[in-house]
Amino acid sequence: MIYQRKIYKKIKKYLNVKQTIVITGMRRVGKTTILKQILSEIKSKNKTYFDLEKLSDRSVFDQKNYDNILLDLERKGIDIKKKIYLAIDEIQFLPNITSVIKYLYDHYNIKFFLTGSSSYYLKNFFTQSLAGRKIIFELFPLDFGEFLIFKEVYFKEKNPFKEKFSEFEYERLKFYYEEFINFGGFPEIVLAKKQELKKELLNDIISSYINIDIKSLSDFRKDKEIYSLIKMLASRIGARLDYNKLASLVGLSRHTIEEYVDFFEKTYLIYRVPVYTRNTDREIVKAKKIYFCDNGLVDILAENSSGSKFENAFFNQIRHIGNVCYYALKNGNEIDFVLNKKIALEAKESPIKIDLNNLARLSKIAELKKYYLIGRKNVFGFNNYIWGGDVK
Repeated sequence: MIYQRKIYKKIKKYLNVKQTIVITGMRRVGKTTILKQILSEIKSKNKTYFDLEKLSDRSVFDQKNYDNILLDLERKGIDIKKKIYLAIDEIQFLPNITSVIKYLYDHYNIKFFLTGSSSYYLKNFFTQSLAGRKIIFELFPLDFGEFLIFKEVYFKEKNPFKEKFSEFEYERLKFYYEEFINFGGFPEIVLAKKQELKKELLNDIISSYINIDIKSLSDFRKDKEIYSLIKMLASRIGARLDYNKLASLVGLSRHTIEEYVDFFEKTYLIYRVPVYTRNTDREIVKAKKIYFCDNGLVDILAENSSGSKFENAFFNQIRHIGNVCYYALKNGNEIDFVLNKKIALEAKESPIKIDLNNLARLSKIAELKKYYLIGRKNVFGFNNYIWGGDVK
């Protein structure tokens, strides 16, 4: 069974416009599935699919004379006199693909649907060569709402910041939320039944990222050091990045470490969360915090506390909602997240009243009028918080 992602309805609105649809995101988040869903929606039979990870498909577009590509399409049964719907997967495997797309877009009646694994490649090169010719959508691992859809579990959409905690909903969904925290939201992991298979698939995802994505999108070749750095970053969830320390531990220069970390972010493996500032005399203003795209990957890469895993999962839940920062005073006091520069959010596994009082105090200093305590577990006698599983 094919489950529909939230982003699919947004993409469908643009099926009949001229602009190229580009879907970008990390390996195995479901880009190919959406691409094939889109093709199945198109009633015209004048459509076809290519996967540029395959040499045979890549060779079709790797030609000096771009008009010859149309001859190859004709051999596949495409009528080049009619409108063509062309889906091309993993476009980053062909360096000159942007010039190919631009030429075909400008000279033929072709509607393109493209996917790729690098935000840097797609946003920068496509901005230069396909200005006004593209609409980009970013796809991530499942959020908790999508996770429940894939599990075929009914839930009611609600605004967690306005509706009260429901003990009934907590008891009904807590098992699923714990699985989401421990194994993350890659679609095939969510659908896998056994834990051993989940771990095997997660190991394969990180291996493919290092052995295929990194090598196809960069000139980095120090696999051992790259893997070591990824593991170190995974063990520092929610911590401020210290490039000098990482360079010393991995045995590479600070500049190289910064290059690697920048690449990891642009290929959706990690996220660097900046600081929210109001008073630079009292606050930390520069250091960014590190979070991973998915809890399943974090779990196989490093040992993390239960609280760190909850914090990483919740970060990925709110990242879909808006801009995320964190707040920190020089005396060590922090607010985990500031959403859209308006709402203070503090993640606690077992929230208590003193946590709420501390959050209220820091929010006042940060001049944030709205603040919410986020909990992982139900706490007897205290319910003035939002259960993390309600943020879908």
